[in-house]
Amino acid sequence: MNYQEVNKELLQFLDHSPNAFYAVANMQKELEDAGFTRLYEGCPWTLSGGHGYYVTRNDSAIIAFRIPEGAYKGFQIMASHCDSPVFKIKTNAEIVVDNSYVKLNVEKYGGMLCAPWLDRPLSVAGRVIVQTEEGIATKLVNVDRDLLIIPNVAIHMNRQVNDGYAFNAQVDMLPLFCEQGEEKNQFMQLIADEAGVQVEDILDTDLFLYDRMKGTTLGLHGEFIASGRLDDLHGSFASLKGFLAAELKQSIAVHCVYDNEEVGSGTKQGAASTFLKDTLQRISRAMGRSEEQYLMSIASSFMVSADNAHAVHPNHAEKADPTNRPYMNRGIVIKYSANQKYTTDGVSGAVMRAICKKAEVPYQTFTNRSESASRAAEVRHRRCSLPPLRGRELPADLLITNVLTSPETAGVYIRALKIKRNLNSFRKTKIKEYKYGFKTH
Repeated sequence: MNYQEVNKELLQFLDHSPNAFYAVANMQKELEDAGFTRLYEGCPWTLSGGHGYYVTRNDSAIIAFRIPEGAYKGFQIMASHCDSPVFKIKTNAEIVVDNSYVKLNVEKYGGMLCAPWLDRPLSVAGRVIVQTEEGIATKLVNVDRDLLIIPNVAIHMNRQVNDGYAFNAQVDMLPLFCEQGEEKNQFMQLIADEAGVQVEDILDTDLFLYDRMKGTTLGLHGEFIASGRLDDLHGSFASLKGFLAAELKQSIAVHCVYDNEEVGSGTKQGAASTFLKDTLQRISRAMGRSEEQYLMSIASSFMVSADNAHAVHPNHAEKADPTNRPYMNRGIVIKYSANQKYTTDGVSGAVMRAICKKAEVPYQTFTNRSESASRAAEVRHRRCSLPPLRGRELPADLLITNVLTSPETAGVYIRALKIKRNLNSFRKTKIKEYKYGFKTH
C-alpha cells in the first residue's frame, strides 16, 4: 500500500470519527472484520493463544490484544487517545434570542483555539441514553448535514478584533441552530428523530459539535494533511494499523486507546484509570498465570505513548527549541522533558532509537523551550495506570510531527511509508532485562 492509499484511509477514518464514541465504534468494526472477539468487563473471560480480543469501557475507550501461540514473556503496548478539544452541548441546550433565533448552549471541552470554530459549517454527534423495555441502552447519533454555525461579529461592529480578542465561551461561541417558531424543544426532537427514538425515552445525552469540513491533502506535492481531530486520531489510526499488521513473537500485542486525555485523563476510561491494569491482570489470570508470573511479565513489558509533537511552525520558528526542532515529513518524534512531563528517560529513549534504526525509520527529538511549560493535557495523559515496569514505566513517546492548528496540519510521507513498518518492528522486538540494563534484539 503506497502513502496515497494510506492517507486516503486515514482521512476517511478522521471524517467518520467526529468524536471519541464514533472513533471507538469504527475501530471496533475494523477489529471485528479482522476476526477479533469482543469481551465484556462484567462477564468471565476465556482466552486462548493465537487469537485476538478487544474490550471497551464507556464506549469511548478500547483495548485490543493478540495472544501469541505458546508462552509469552510480556506485553508490547501502544497507547493513544481518541478525544479532541471540542464544544459539548449542555443539557437544556436551547436559548431563544429576541423571539427570533434559537442558539445552543455549549461549553469548552479541553484546551482549544476558539477562532477556527467561527464561520464554518458544524453539526452534532455523540450518543443518547434511552429507556427501552429491556432497560437503559445507548445509541450513537450523528446529524450528518450542515446544521449549525458560530457566527463571527462583523468587522464594522468590532474594529479592534484584529488587534487581539479575548473570546468569552458563554457569549461568543454559541452556535446558531434555527429560527424561533411555535415549536418547543426542537433540538431534542431532531436528536430523537436521528436516533430513531421518542423524545420522552431519552434519559440523557453526550453530544458534541464537530466541524463538517473534511480532511484533505495539500501542498505542492500533496505533502501535508489538513484535518480536525488529528490529535490524536492519527495516533490511534497508526497504532491500530501496526497492531493488525504485526507478527507476534514472544509478547502479547496491545492496542490501547483512552478517552478524556484533553481534560486530564482522570475518568474511569482515561489513562489514569484502572482500565489497562484491569485488562492486563485479567489476561494473565485467564491464561492460567500466577500473581508472580504476572508481575514478571509486567517487568518484561514496554509501552509507547503515541501522541502529537509540535513541528517547527513556518511563521513562528522562534517558538521551537534551539537544538531539538522536528519538521514535518522527517521522521517520528521522541519527546523529552527534564521534569518528566514527557516521560521518556535515557533507557526508554534508547530502546525507541534502537527500534527505529532496526525498522529503518527516521526519527527526531523534541523538547520544549526552557522557559515554556508542556501542555497540561499531555502531562496528565502520561499517567497511564500500569504497574511499575522495572524502571521502564516511563515509556518513550512515539509521535508524528504535527503543527497544532485547526484544522491541524501534518506531514504525510513518514506516517504512510514508515509508521506501519516501525510499529511492526516494535511488536517483533524482544526487550530483555539484564542486571545492568536492557537489550533489544
